[in-house]
Amino acid sequence: MSTTLAEPLDPALLGPSTEVHVRSIDRFARAHDASHYLLIPDAVISPVDAEGVARAFAATRAAGRTLTFRSGGTSLSGQGVSGDILVDTRSHFRDIVAADDGAWVRVGPGATVRQVNTRLARFGRKLGPDPASEIACTIGGVVANNSSGMACGIVENSYRTIESMVLVLPSGTILDTAAPDANEQLRSTDPEIADGLLMLRERLLSSPSNVAFVRHQFSMKNTMGYGLNALLDFDDPVRILEHLVIGSEGTLAFVAEARFRTIEVRPAIATGLLVFETLSDAMAALPDLAALGLATIELMDASSLRVAQGLADVPAAIAAIDVGAHAALLVEVHAGDAAELDSDATRALAHFGMLPLAVPASLTTDAAERAALWHVRKGLYTAVAGARPSGTTALLEDIVVPVDRLLATCERLVALFADHGYEGSVIFGHAKDGNVHFLLNERFDDPSSVERYRRFTDDLVDLVLGQGGSLKAEHGTGRIMAPFVRRQYGDELTDMMWEIKHLIDPAGILNPGVVLSDDADSFLHDLKRVPTVEKEVDRCVECGYCEPSCPSRSLTLTPRQRIVLRRDMAWAEQQGDTRLLAELRADYDYDGVQTCAVDGMCAVACPVDINTGDLVRRLRAEQSSKIEDGLWDAAARGWGAITRIGGLALTVADALPAPLVTGVTKGARAVLGDDTVPLYDAGLPRGGSTSPAASTPADAEVVFFGACIGTMFGAEGHGAGSRDAVMTLLSRAGIPFVVPEHTGSLCCGTPWKSKGHLAGYDRMTERTLAALWSASHEGRLPVVCDAASCTEGLHVMLAKARDEHPEYAGLEIEDATAYLAREVLPRLDVSRSLRRIAVHPSCSTTALGATPALKTIASAVAEEIYVPEDWGCCAFAGDRGMLHPELTASATAVEAAELRGAEREGAFDAFVSANRTCEIGMTRATGRPYRHIAEVLEECSRPTQK
Repeated sequence: MSTTLAEPLDPALLGPSTEVHVRSIDRFARAHDASHYLLIPDAVISPVDAEGVARAFAATRAAGRTLTFRSGGTSLSGQGVSGDILVDTRSHFRDIVAADDGAWVRVGPGATVRQVNTRLARFGRKLGPDPASEIACTIGGVVANNSSGMACGIVENSYRTIESMVLVLPSGTILDTAAPDANEQLRSTDPEIADGLLMLRERLLSSPSNVAFVRHQFSMKNTMGYGLNALLDFDDPVRILEHLVIGSEGTLAFVAEARFRTIEVRPAIATGLLVFETLSDAMAALPDLAALGLATIELMDASSLRVAQGLADVPAAIAAIDVGAHAALLVEVHAGDAAELDSDATRALAHFGMLPLAVPASLTTDAAERAALWHVRKGLYTAVAGARPSGTTALLEDIVVPVDRLLATCERLVALFADHGYEGSVIFGHAKDGNVHFLLNERFDDPSSVERYRRFTDDLVDLVLGQGGSLKAEHGTGRIMAPFVRRQYGDELTDMMWEIKHLIDPAGILNPGVVLSDDADSFLHDLKRVPTVEKEVDRCVECGYCEPSCPSRSLTLTPRQRIVLRRDMAWAEQQGDTRLLAELRADYDYDGVQTCAVDGMCAVACPVDINTGDLVRRLRAEQSSKIEDGLWDAAARGWGAITRIGGLALTVADALPAPLVTGVTKGARAVLGDDTVPLYDAGLPRGGSTSPAASTPADAEVVFFGACIGTMFGAEGHGAGSRDAVMTLLSRAGIPFVVPEHTGSLCCGTPWKSKGHLAGYDRMTERTLAALWSASHEGRLPVVCDAASCTEGLHVMLAKARDEHPEYAGLEIEDATAYLAREVLPRLDVSRSLRRIAVHPSCSTTALGATPALKTIASAVAEEIYVPEDWGCCAFAGDRGMLHPELTASATAVEAAELRGAEREGAFDAFVSANRTCEIGMTRATGRPYRHIAEVLEECSRPTQK
């Protein structure tokens, strides 16, 4: 493994705006993607605009090097890795501009599909391409791979819905294909491309057999090789070039911007599961089901159903089956409104009634029931990949055949699994398109396993091509299938693809070895090795779904990167590469450990249920000294006094000149370390109020647990704070409540757990849960907490304690937002209404499922609520925002900018969230006074004076 290369490209040619990352930690962190290939780049560069990319092309040519574009890193076929120069296109290029009421949208390649669809949702529109990785995959990858998904087929993919693009050609030409004189520009700057593409078109049209073959290939989903159908579908050079670039996997040009025609969202949806006795019965039913116009028809084979039966929330229709040769089709009906849905669903159910089903069919519109059905389909990947043996790689493969060949293909595929000893593999996919996926677990550190993989791949190629299919339907050719393009297309058409490559990229600087390869064994080169590292993260499949929500993603590392660097360090240690190991370890402490917010948002997105915060907390525990652990254990013993002293210190500091206090804390940080002493600034509030006195009314309906952060941090401005506000609201609603004994000495344990101080955490767990168990009359009363992160901390604490205290399973702990929205709000008279309110959901309201309640309360007190589309975790994370203010600044930058833009459209009367430290973080980020939603509800529901 190589270490740092100082200047791989000429800085004068690159220009000052392009960042160059050459630290080992940067290169190794960005090297990993969702594929089973691994190449370590010599450098990672981050251009900020199309001109920067053009300069990068010139610098790459001058250095005799090559480059590869990398954005979301969700590609599965090896098209986003490089051993030379890797171009980061996600840090910038994130613009999203909708026009004509969302009828079309202009997007940069660094924006994710979900971000674009979130922006379009207000118009009732969305993008046509619908990849399953929409949470993390970016527009650059979607265009480069011509990605599709469960519904879009070949009608609404990028090839069909892109109206124009801004391209950067390898020559350095920047071409806006929407320009009226685009063809003239191309002929002027790159005449050989314009003329060459028309010559290739004429040659293809002169061969009826080749025309027929190309038409057949692209009548299916097909991402093998270049899209030769562009030579048939268009007759001017710019349109041909534009559509050749779509699906070219970064080997022909850079897409600096794509303009999409959007499609209508059909919001009325009904979902059902059709279970058949045999795969043959399911496939026989497929043509008529497709003719019904069903939006999705997802196949699950017998092995999939067996895996599904092991899921915790398996639907009854699957749980009751004694699975033999069964198969299932997950179907959906989409409609514009309820009336249309009722009509279409009735027609569909009538047809279902005539099918040979093992279980009677039904369609549901219930959100929870629909989610459970989809969890079966999407949970297959989680169950198989997450349970794979440590050290193996999960391969998610992708093929397509004509629909009438799908049965034979699936049956033979099952036989291939058995022939090659792949156990536990499942087949699922988009049945109406003839496109199926299958999962394999393989080791690439064992030569015999690699040889098995070679034999299996050879048999797979024979199977798919023998059925008239394509070896890649939607995941892209990449490295995995590049050697087999000639097998699929034959010599004449493959040679035409090579001509396209040489015509547009004559120096071969873009992504060599991807899409086309004359090395028959290239698909076996640079296979990723996955050494065993830690139990918390060994099941990571490096998909990158966690990255868009990570608060440190733009500052240091993402959860995926934190994990893969642990693997890289283990591999370096195994190889005896002490220099590399030392470099990675030196930078990992700050980048990997200290700037992780441990907020758990990665776990919400992770398909294999990894919370990278668990790894980071353990690493912090291993780093902490016995003295530090002892001090924190002592703090747990006297927590009530500690919070009062902390609050008093903030009150004193608030009365002193802020620069004086900041200077003192800076001096202490210089001596004791940035991760030990918090940095004071003028944005911090005064200290809070004393904890509420214990009370035990006989008719109590609920236990109120006032979070200790209310003692440490005072309310914004002259507000009462969330503790007093919640208690006032409970009283106003006529709900008697218990306040536990010694509540000031109780805590959710997050300060200890997040820092890895386990002795203090265990001590606080015992004390707090025992107090809540007693106060709730052994679980008969629900417990309500006024700080969402503390509520989440109590949930974590409770889950940990249940093994030793199974009786605690009876404890019901709920966030105040949820309880207020459900039990208190209906009993209040909201006499005062604000015009406009800005709402910041938090990572904890998301994890708790309390964000809808937060919005419900906000809607009750304001005519208009505004939730930033780009909201995210503020990364204040208890005291992390005071230890590392740069983390909160980075995490909140995008949301703060969006909020400033929204204020230009109209002022806000209040800014709210559901947790005091989050409110402090957002106040610091925006300069606006964020408060707990309960405070605003209390003020707006005060009885009017008579």
